[in-house]
Amino acid sequence: MQANPNIKNRLFPVFLKLEELNVLLVGGGNVGLEKLSAMLNNSPDSTVTVVADMFRDDIREYVKDYPKVTLVERRFDFIDLNDKDLVILATDNPDLHASIKRVTVERHILCNVADTPDLCDFYLGSIVQKGDLKIGISTNGKSPTMAKRMREFLDDIIPENIQQLLDNLREIRMSIKGDFQEKIRVLNEVTESMVNGRKGS
Repeated sequence: MQANPNIKNRLFPVFLKLEELNVLLVGGGNVGLEKLSAMLNNSPDSTVTVVADMFRDDIREYVKDYPKVTLVERRFDFIDLNDKDLVILATDNPDLHASIKRVTVERHILCNVADTPDLCDFYLGSIVQKGDLKIGISTNGKSPTMAKRMREFLDDIIPENIQQLLDNLREIRMSIKGDFQEKIRVLNEVTESMVNGRKGS
């Protein structure tokens, strides 16, 4: 099958079970706190080692509620990469970022470098979450501000009782008889009526 030349954003969206991975975050400043809070807001039981030669007080305060986060106050050492599945770089030192990135490539460790899309293996997108519904938004690294605006828009229009709807759909799915195609047909009809019903309200 040929690739579609009309696809502009070629990122493949995935949702990681971050709590089953071992994460390294390098950086203890504002950006480090932003990346850390993004991870823990979504996966609060994640194991994260944060290495920095200095930590902001608000990072120290923030991690008190997260026992699986370890703060290591010293300069980064390449031994910090041992046994890590993901690496996020959030310092103000681009040379350090570039040197760490070279080693993560050699070790096949996925790496995100703050504000440097060309060095990223993955991006941390804006997230909309209500109950079990989670939506990730990406602009292919071009405009985090636009992603933030889209998040605000979706957060506003998605109803607060969406969890009840999801639970009901699960019960319907479990009760449907027939093969896979029949289940898809019934669920399509149910969800279409729900969406159309909301449009008419």
